This record gives sequence, C-alpha cells and structure tokens, in this order.
Amino acid sequence: MTKANKGEEGEKGHGVLYLGIDLGTSRTSVAGSNGVRATVPSFVGYPKDVVSRKLLKKDVLYGDEAIEKRLSLDFYRPLEHGVLKGSSDGAGDQPNMRAARDLLLEIVRRAQPRKDELVYAVIGAPAQASIQSKNAIVEIAREAVDSVMLCSEPFAVAYGQDMLEDVLVIDIGAGTVDLCRMHGTMPEDADQITLTTAGDHVDAELTKRIKASHPEAQFTTQMVKTIKERHATIAEVLGRIHVDLPVNGKPTSFDLTDEIRGACQSIVPPIVEGLGKLVATFDPEFQERLKNRVLLAGGGSQIKALDTAIEHEMKERLGGGKVVRIEEPIYGGADGALKIAHDMPEEFWEKLK
Repeated sequence: MTKANKGEEGEKGHGVLYLGIDLGTSRTSVAGSNGVRATVPSFVGYPKDVVSRKLLKKDVLYGDEAIEKRLSLDFYRPLEHGVLKGSSDGAGDQPNMRAARDLLLEIVRRAQPRKDELVYAVIGAPAQASIQSKNAIVEIAREAVDSVMLCSEPFAVAYGQDMLEDVLVIDIGAGTVDLCRMHGTMPEDADQITLTTAGDHVDAELTKRIKASHPEAQFTTQMVKTIKERHATIAEVLGRIHVDLPVNGKPTSFDLTDEIRGACQSIVPPIVEGLGKLVATFDPEFQERLKNRVLLAGGGSQIKALDTAIEHEMKERLGGGKVVRIEEPIYGGADGALKIAHDMPEEFWEKLK
C-alpha cells in the first residue's frame, strides 16, 4: 500500500504532521501525530469597532474567550447541524466561511506544527453531509493544511475504537446525531443516517420547557446550554436540580429537574428509530449481533444514564440491545481521524497546495 506523501519525504511520517480534526457545531477538537491534543468551542468573534479593538487588543477571538466577550464582537458560530452555514445549498455564507476558516487555522495552530512540516489532516463530517458541504470544508482547509481527506464522523469513531465489524455507532454532537452501521467495509450511504435531534435540539427543548414552567425567569441561549452541560441527565436523581436564574434582576432559585430530564429524554426515540432502520435492513443472520454492539460517542453521550435509556427504548422497540459508551467522547472523533490519517493510501488524499 502506497502511503501518503511517501517518496521525497522518505519514510512515512518524516516531515509530515498528521492531524485528526473533529470540526463540530459546538466544539472543534484535534489530535496530532506529535502527541498534541486540543479542543476549543466552535465560536469566533471579531471586534465590532475601534473601541472594542482597543479594549480587546486582538483582531479575532476564539472559543470561551469569544463567548465571554461576545457583546463587544461580531459573533459567529459558523457551523450548523454539523456543516458550514450556507454551504448545503451551494450559496455560501461569506462571514461564516471566514469564521470557519479562522477556526480551522486556530485548531491547526494549537496542534503546534513545526514550520518545516507538511500538515496532512483528516476532517470528520456528518454522515450524510452534502457534496456542497464537503466541498466547502475542503475550500476552508486550503489555508490551514497541505493535504486533506474527509470522512464521516461515526466512521472515524469506530475506526479509532477498532470496532469495524457488526457495530452500530451513535455519534451525538450539537448539530447532528450520526448513526453508522459498520460491517467490515467502508460504510455506504445506506449504512448511515443523520438526525438533527442533537445537542441544539436539547437546548431548544429545555428552553421551551423552562418558559412554560417558569415564564418569569430570564435567561439566554448560552445560559441554557451551560445548565444542560452541567446537569444533563435522564436518570432518576436523588436530589433535585436547582438553578439560579434572574427575575427582574434578582437571582431566584428554580427547580429544573423535570425540565432537564424531559429535554434530554427527547433525543432517545429518534435515535432508536434510526437504529431500528439500520438493523431492519441488515442481513437477518447478523441483526442480533448488531443490536448488541452499539457504540455511544460524541459530546452528547455525556448525558447521564443516556446509554441505559437507549437500551430501555431498544428493548421496547427492537426486543433488546447493548450500548457501550466510549471513554473519551470529546476526542473520540479526532483520535479516530488521526488513526485514519496514518493508515490511508496516497490516492485518498486531496492535495491543496
């Protein structure tokens, strides 16, 4: 097998930094062949005017710093449902494309490439991302890396775990839930399903439930997201979940236990319905094995008792199932993409420069 960039560079890996990048709606992570791993929330901000530029002393801010200073910024979350905003229909969205390009440049910078290294990156994309969306990712990669390959995010997760045969992968991000059926070959379109009932859906559902139960409470989308990330659970909790929210400027304690559990539970039925479709269209002889090898990954997999809830729903709908959560959900996609980068032959790479 001819490996990427062999020949002039000599032995594989010499003079090349391989990166696995999970370019996510909510969080972007990278794993490098130099051992560096980094993650940053997928937010980018640019100072609004001369006053904010003087205050911030930067031309662009990323991640948590951008979130904290967002009132002084033209603030962007350049990905939606796991793809670049405006890229699905081919129309493009220049401000968000610029923000996505800068985000990718930043995550590559955080991987600490040497000046004399070529950078080869495998970037994860949603399982059913359109051709236009994939082309947009390749386009923004031109300034950040020397060669690129795209792969589906759930495939990257499975590859990283060495679970390539008779496995169902659930990769839950902010924008999408990607389901993938692995059976010892590269997955085809029929093996993959993308749902939009992911982390952002939980945020919207939680917002709706808090407004219905506590209309007097004041909060923002970012506050709801923080509440979810801190308290997300489907389990029957021993203690109630109390959160302070302002009412006419005064911090007030609210019991949000039922709202949080209900919002988190809302993603389970669509996931199991998707799994059911992938099982039902698989070879009948191997369907039982497939149901009992379900891999749960992605940032959304950190919801407490989600694995148990999916198993319960699978028992009701499919007669059974076994779900295993990966150990490092934030880096599962990036680690798998890095492993793919090491293993892929040269013809899979697209040279950008």
